[in-house]
Amino acid sequence: MTIAVNHHPLLVILSLLIACAASFTAFDLVGRIRATEGWLRTGWLAAAAIALGGGSWAMHFVAILAMELPAGETTFDPGLTILSGLLALAATGVGFAIVARSGPRGVPLALGAACLGAGLAGVHHLGMAAIRPSIVVSPDLPWLLIAIVITLGASAAALRIAFRKTSLRTRLAAAGAMGLALFGMHYISILGSSLTMLSGNVEPGAAGLDHGSLGFGVAGVALVILLLVLAASLLDRRLAESRAQEAERLRLAEAALRDTYRHTPLPLHSLDRNSRILKVSDAWLDLLGYRREEVIGRHLGDFLPPSAEGEPVLDIPALVAEGEVRDLDSRILARSGKVLNVLISARAERDASGEMTRALCGLVDVTAHRQAEEALRQAQKMEAVGQLTGGVAHDFNNLLAVVVGNLDRLRRHLANDGEALALAENAAAAAQRGVTLTQRMLAFARQQRLAPESVSLPALIDGMRDLLRQSLGAGVELAIDLAPDLPPVAVDRVQLELALINLAVNGRDAMPDGGRLAISAARRHVAPGRPGDTGADELGPGEYICITVADSGEGMDAATLARARDPFFTTQALGKGTGLGLSMVHGLAEQSGGCLRLASRPGAGSTAEIWLPIAASAPDAEPAARPSETRVQPARLRVLAVDDDPLVLMNTVMILEDLGHDVIEADSGAAALARLEEDSSVDIVITDQGMPEMTGLQLLAAIRERWPHLPGLVATGYAELPAGVPHVRVAKPFDSRSLAAAIERARSHGGEDLGRVRTG
Repeated sequence: MTIAVNHHPLLVILSLLIACAASFTAFDLVGRIRATEGWLRTGWLAAAAIALGGGSWAMHFVAILAMELPAGETTFDPGLTILSGLLALAATGVGFAIVARSGPRGVPLALGAACLGAGLAGVHHLGMAAIRPSIVVSPDLPWLLIAIVITLGASAAALRIAFRKTSLRTRLAAAGAMGLALFGMHYISILGSSLTMLSGNVEPGAAGLDHGSLGFGVAGVALVILLLVLAASLLDRRLAESRAQEAERLRLAEAALRDTYRHTPLPLHSLDRNSRILKVSDAWLDLLGYRREEVIGRHLGDFLPPSAEGEPVLDIPALVAEGEVRDLDSRILARSGKVLNVLISARAERDASGEMTRALCGLVDVTAHRQAEEALRQAQKMEAVGQLTGGVAHDFNNLLAVVVGNLDRLRRHLANDGEALALAENAAAAAQRGVTLTQRMLAFARQQRLAPESVSLPALIDGMRDLLRQSLGAGVELAIDLAPDLPPVAVDRVQLELALINLAVNGRDAMPDGGRLAISAARRHVAPGRPGDTGADELGPGEYICITVADSGEGMDAATLARARDPFFTTQALGKGTGLGLSMVHGLAEQSGGCLRLASRPGAGSTAEIWLPIAASAPDAEPAARPSETRVQPARLRVLAVDDDPLVLMNTVMILEDLGHDVIEADSGAAALARLEEDSSVDIVITDQGMPEMTGLQLLAAIRERWPHLPGLVATGYAELPAGVPHVRVAKPFDSRSLAAAIERARSHGGEDLGRVRTG
């Protein structure tokens, strides 16, 4: 019997909705396969197969129920019904597995689509065959081909989309297309076929599924699909929460890293491959004095000082090649204009392809270290020059001792020859200038003998007003500003006067057209651990008086200022300056426990500061006029004269003989001891200090052990002698009067009392 097919509209719509929902659920579940492995991947694959296979099976049987077959006359074969469901699950599972293994391309995609399409077509035909009484389907070939093409094409497209990372909108569109394909394949097959129901082919008592049972089965499948969707939704929520928590942890970690980077006590910055600044730490900003917005995005070369163009700052090509740079010596410009010496270290960060993405860099400020090194080099240079100068001055002293001694004798012998005496006096004056020069050289070398005392600066400088005005001349204004209550300083009074005269004369020479010279003084405190200045001279902690001498002259450039204290350096014309004036002031200040500081700029004058320690006692009284030292020795003495220089020894012997003494000679300490062993009538020993093998003080110490009552006298130009041996000294070069006075001092104390004699 040929039956006319009528479809229930609601069931038709329901079948379409089931097909679309099953397709979307399957595609969504397949999308999870890409991010999983192992058993979880297999589970998502099985769930997708159940969703699409079970959904297509449910759609087909809902579509069959929509045909409005007589409910009381038709049933469904349970075996074929179950077989059709299993076929749907197997076909979709195999199709998904093929594409999941090899990817949605080429032959794997075609095989997967063929399995999926064949399985879905098989579900349709097995479902029709499960109807009882049987229905003979006579398909129209064109319609059948159209249904097959639709099924295969939709399967291929669905598999390709399902296994690619796509948006939600794309998945919804693909699910709709797949649902319409399943829907169309079934209804096109029904509409393009003639259906004939065979009667009498149902065996009596045979079990069959009525429409209600089938409806329950379809509802169960739909419930499974709903549960899969619910499970996927719950999993999505869990995954979303997990991703949100992970994102929050990552955000907090990044924030903590940024905070650590910013607040680290080290000056850090990061650069891109073009040396542009990406990040900086707060310590970096504090070091250079910039705000963050002023540096981000700028090239690191923008922070080079003008004089450092071409200096290496960060060699990006070397970073790319080596991956790391350590302690690159460079300079960088702070916002204040100060140039900092820094060491730059950097390390390159690379991406997966090995390309450098950025450089992580750190700075180490070594400015203070470089300044300390420079100060040490300057101090070592000054020490070396001082030793050289002191050695030259000592040798020159020996020569002057001969010259001065012989000129002194010559003047006495030429007392009645006016013309010859005048020549001798001129020669003596020139020799005295040589003595002054050696004193300045020894002052620079800190080898000049000083007699420090407690000196009142207001009283001393007030007493020098006339001398200073005469030295400056009429064109220079003298301004003196001293507080009357300044504490006294510990210094050699005479040498300080000479130092102030030197500074005043230097200021006058710097003001050829006239100007102003200002002398002032103020009390200063140097705290422990805080050097008195940042240059080569450093002061220990304590209280000081700073004497300032400032002129309004031409000033000095940086190169001249750097050499101003060097001995023999002068900017004056040849023959107009020795270059030892500032050197002498420098030596006096340091030997007195202070320092000399100079500041000057071209066109802005010069300022000299003499820092001297405050004296612990009240000012000493002004020195009284010294009586003439022409006293004649009360008795003829037997003197042992010791010197390793034959000329100096000869001069000493002649002076002693002119004084009326008997003299025996020795050219070394050992020879002197031998002479004393031979001659016990020696009244006094006069010895040079700087002798090889045995110095003068060592000789006196040996004499004191053997002949404790024999007085001794040391002749030297050195300022400081080793402690521990009492002695009386006479300064080289000496004349007959100073030598006679020294002999009298030595004999008046006696050998046993030399411990109370002032040592120097």
